[in-house]
Amino acid sequence: MVCAPSTMLLSDFDYDLPAEMIAQEPVRPRDHSRLLVLHRESGAIEHRRFLDFPDYLRAEDVAVFNDTRVFPARLKGRREPSGAAVEALLLREVEPGVWEALVRPGRRVRIGDELSFGGGELRAQVVERTAGGGRLLKLSAGEEDLEKALEEIGETPLPPYIHRPLKRPEDYQTMYARRRGSSAAPTAGLHFTPRAMRALAERGVGIAWVTLHIGLATFRPMREEEVERHQMHREWCSVPAETVTAIEQARARGGRCIAIGTTTARTLEAASRGGSLQPFEGETDIFIMPGHRFQAIDALLTNFHMPRSTLLLLTCAFGGRERVLAAYREAMREGYRFLSFGDAMLIHRRELEDPRATQGRLLSR
Repeated sequence: MVCAPSTMLLSDFDYDLPAEMIAQEPVRPRDHSRLLVLHRESGAIEHRRFLDFPDYLRAEDVAVFNDTRVFPARLKGRREPSGAAVEALLLREVEPGVWEALVRPGRRVRIGDELSFGGGELRAQVVERTAGGGRLLKLSAGEEDLEKALEEIGETPLPPYIHRPLKRPEDYQTMYARRRGSSAAPTAGLHFTPRAMRALAERGVGIAWVTLHIGLATFRPMREEEVERHQMHREWCSVPAETVTAIEQARARGGRCIAIGTTTARTLEAASRGGSLQPFEGETDIFIMPGHRFQAIDALLTNFHMPRSTLLLLTCAFGGRERVLAAYREAMREGYRFLSFGDAMLIHRRELEDPRATQGRLLSR
């Protein structure tokens, strides 16, 4: 699903991101991260703390979260019988025991090859090549339960720009993660703590859930200079009927739908057909770029994203390219932390009527 007024170039969504601005670990506590607030209509920017996030919500609103859970999807092992090192990143289970995966070194892993992980406790046969250079792997764990073997042998997959090992596996997991299936975390949710969730409840904000199991589509690099030529990979997602009802009720009482993260935004927009949000379960390859007409969401909480990425394009589609990139430049001047473990950004689709939202302490510069 693409809606664009004219050809756009990937270079229009580029910026220089110094390595030292890429956060290597989360702040502690998580809700002590910073929050840049971009008012979409005026372009005004505020510098706050994430603990101030509830100040921008009203009792009539509903916040929607992606409850996917990261599983230990990275496997390190050997190619049989040569013993050559191989690594596989599991992306999605296409049928019981058969997984789409990225493998390294890809050019040496051929159909019919046998792979061994965990000293042979987990084995895989390469059965097919997939679009984008991936492979289909048929996994087996002998007498052991396959899911248990994956939990024991696999490692938490971290983005390639994070170079430090995790001190705790839960650092790369949202506090509300419950539906196992992602190869990456929905990072806007990493800022939330029990305290932050209580603050929303105390304000009377509704809470609703969707699921999008993050795979290749979310972090696959864009290589086409004409962005309309980029092909999104399919990811599984779900919008339950109770979430649709919660959003409809919020709108009926004059409230808004606040998407917690780009994956939540994609899921809700994928389920919006013919101008209305409907329950949905299945795969989506929706590609949101500037020119997309948002139907489901009114505000977006997100992190700061890689240049030339689909996540940045989605953010620019919602906030406006010039204003979002200007906000990124401001964030860099102010020393914000970028990417998965970095700080947060809130974009309003429309100005708030509640004057409390513009009150409070601005972060000192």
